[in-house]
Amino acid sequence: MNGLLQRLRGGALMARVMRSGAWIVLGYGGSQILRLASNLILTRLLFPEAFGLMALISLVTVGLTLFSDVGIAPSIAQSKRGDDPDFLNTAWSIQVIRGIILWGIAVALAVPMAWFYDAPDLQVYLPVAALMLVIAGFNPTRIETAHRHLLMGRLTVLDLLSQAIGIAAMIGLALVWQSVAALVVGGVISALAKLVLTWAFLPGQANRFRWEPAAVRELVSFGKWIFMSTVCWFFASQGDKAVLGKFLSLESLGIYNIGYFLASFPLLLGSAVTGRVMIPVYRDAKEQRAKIARLRYGLSGGIIALLAGMAIFGPWLVDVLYDARYAQAGGIVTLLAVALVPQVIGITYDQAALAAGDSRRFFVLTAVRAVLQVSLLIAGVSAYGIVGAIVGIGIAQVVTHAAVIWLARCHGVWDMRHDAVAAGAGAALIALALWINRDALVLLMP
Repeated sequence: MNGLLQRLRGGALMARVMRSGAWIVLGYGGSQILRLASNLILTRLLFPEAFGLMALISLVTVGLTLFSDVGIAPSIAQSKRGDDPDFLNTAWSIQVIRGIILWGIAVALAVPMAWFYDAPDLQVYLPVAALMLVIAGFNPTRIETAHRHLLMGRLTVLDLLSQAIGIAAMIGLALVWQSVAALVVGGVISALAKLVLTWAFLPGQANRFRWEPAAVRELVSFGKWIFMSTVCWFFASQGDKAVLGKFLSLESLGIYNIGYFLASFPLLLGSAVTGRVMIPVYRDAKEQRAKIARLRYGLSGGIIALLAGMAIFGPWLVDVLYDARYAQAGGIVTLLAVALVPQVIGITYDQAALAAGDSRRFFVLTAVRAVLQVSLLIAGVSAYGIVGAIVGIGIAQVVTHAAVIWLARCHGVWDMRHDAVAAGAGAALIALALWINRDALVLLMP
């Protein structure tokens, strides 16, 4: 214990990585616990269709965010000017303008989206929900400075507090309104709480409007490939909801969303950790290959273990936590958790490209993943319904790993032994989960 505490102290890179990783796990874990608790309450106050409608609203707001991402966060993380006030204020000014433009686009999309998905309520709720984009645009760059220097403690507490405020608002409004409006307005309140808390309690200089041409050129030069990558990432991360929203009823989409929330938790947690700690690690510890290798084994092994646990115990969790209306979510949890295992094997490699400023190759990888996942998902859902869609996602992750290896080899970080060990462990756990939960999977069959 003393040895572990000693390693966590001090300003050395690996000490900061371990502390930040612990805070990210604590923050993300706490966030998901809050979200789970709110789901348990809200699924009893509202109806499955409400969660299906929120999935479509999130599809648009997340899509707009990703379709307009100019890479401000990774730019600040990797740039030599990442602590320069002029650079930070210029990045913040771009962020503010972007948020306002995105809200206008969301308003314009409300009617077409309502028609396409045959969901008239989108006309009313989408413009309100999109106010979160305007609010988020004013978030201070002190958030990204904390990420850059792996100083995550206070930021994690503020994130959790803002989420708790939003959830409390959702529950209170749901009791009064009994409507999806409670989820929409609660999300806006959560975004506003984060804005106020980070401006008030994060240390550092306040942002102000600034437009430095040199900073704009650097942000745009690095961010153009990040922009294209996030467009592709939208299809990789939200393509299932975009496609299934057209094939499924709002009720079935709401049930899928509950299953997705449980199944994707380990992968999203792993992505949060690697996305925040691996860029500084690759940037500052290029010669410490043994330490990076140990970190890679720890991250991939931990995420695969969590996915296996969710794949095995997911149906039991659904039975315990939710009522009979959500029974099919149990099989969805198992299948999705299994389908996501292949993606974990190479989860740390792509950050090496961003740390080196190679946003072009990062885009190529993201594009390959998006094209494969969306095309195989559409083929799967057309032929075999929800089961075919999820199997299509899994096959896409397996095939995409060839592109992951290409990227890793370009930056000299591919570890063949790691991939072989992780693949063997993942295959064994997949087989066990599918055999144990074969009855839950039968419920998904058309």
